[in-house]
Amino acid sequence: MAMGAVEMRELKRLREHANLTQEEMVDHLTTLAKRLFAERRIGKLPTFTVRQLSKWESKEPPPWPHPDARAVLAAYWKRPVEELGLRPRGAKSDGGPIVLTPVPLITQEPAVGPLLVATGPAPLTDEAPPPWLAETTTGTDRSGEWRIVPEEVSFLSAAADDNYAIDQQFGANRLWRPTRAHLLWTHHMIDRGIYDDALGQQLHALAGKLTTSLGWFCYDAGLQDKARQYFSEALNAANYTSDDKLASRTLSNMSRQAVDLNKGREAVRFAKLGQRHAELWDAPTRVIALLAIREAQGYARLGDTFNCEAAIKRAWKEWERGGDERDPDWALFLNLAELTCLEGMCRLDLGQTARAQALLARSEAMQDAAHSRNRGMCLGRLSVAAVENGDVDHGLAAATEALRLVESGMSSTRTAAQLKIVHNGMLPHQRARGVGDLLEQIRAHVA
Repeated sequence: MAMGAVEMRELKRLREHANLTQEEMVDHLTTLAKRLFAERRIGKLPTFTVRQLSKWESKEPPPWPHPDARAVLAAYWKRPVEELGLRPRGAKSDGGPIVLTPVPLITQEPAVGPLLVATGPAPLTDEAPPPWLAETTTGTDRSGEWRIVPEEVSFLSAAADDNYAIDQQFGANRLWRPTRAHLLWTHHMIDRGIYDDALGQQLHALAGKLTTSLGWFCYDAGLQDKARQYFSEALNAANYTSDDKLASRTLSNMSRQAVDLNKGREAVRFAKLGQRHAELWDAPTRVIALLAIREAQGYARLGDTFNCEAAIKRAWKEWERGGDERDPDWALFLNLAELTCLEGMCRLDLGQTARAQALLARSEAMQDAAHSRNRGMCLGRLSVAAVENGDVDHGLAAATEALRLVESGMSSTRTAAQLKIVHNGMLPHQRARGVGDLLEQIRAHVA
């Protein structure tokens, strides 16, 4: 039996399991739609009819509901509409990640204004702001409504940019918690505040930006399950708002994480899907280069030399076309030093240790202070490549410098994990001059 037929029956099965006729179901959806519209959770009030519901429940591919109707269906059944069997026209199942429509949260009471600091301790939830935020630039007007002002959105967006810059230099171990607090506050503004359509778009874009950043920070801090959760939420948000830039960025992040989790095929799929989204917004060459080198890393982890070489060539070809004023902030890290490092990582995974050492050494020499975390990652891999290449002295020097960065305050769990790999690779050479001391220092910092 075709999958589509089974999925169509799921929507009907849920309704019949609830002992509802189609007429009753339409009444319930209409009532919920009015409530969501009153809470400003949807932009327009959709109309539901028995004929429309019959089409959604049919065995034939149904029409794709309007975004506001999808939001009502998802909120009513408390699950993405894709799980009800609804799909956009032309959607194909190609083995890639399934992007689901977010399920709107339904408030118990209409919003009456911002929830400011309570007098006593209260748990931090998605419905309340962080309790340490004593004041904001938002406020209530004479009617008691909480009106969001552009300055608050700009402030939070600038904070997100600041955290990204801190991550590049010092790592993200200390960034995921404040970023989560910023994200909760942003969702609180979206759910409870009053704003026009233009500011609403900025708020949703900010939420997506914070969500994918939070996923990256969790990834760098070694919180892989949390990272995958936030990446999935960011991808859902990108799909819901047709934000192909956010989708490209998130899929690039997901591809990088998949490589570290030794999921090469998944990394390749994410990178290719990111490239398809990049085409939709005519992404600049630096973004195309980034997604190509992510694809190469996936192939390298699989040991697929042919496809890895092809992807590396595409990455360099795109990067050498030069920068663009449209380059997004999240792609600017891909400078000459970083692309050289990423190729070196591919060569190391392919077992080309001499070539990897040469590339990684060249990259490390070009890294600047603003990208100290990336330099630490490069040094760790340079040490591994040198030791595997029989060059213990250079491996020792690179590992010593990476350890110095950790001691100076860089807080990247990924760098610490790389030092553990260096430690294990150095063990057979622990009688060599200086190696024993280095091993002891690594154990003291990353044990």
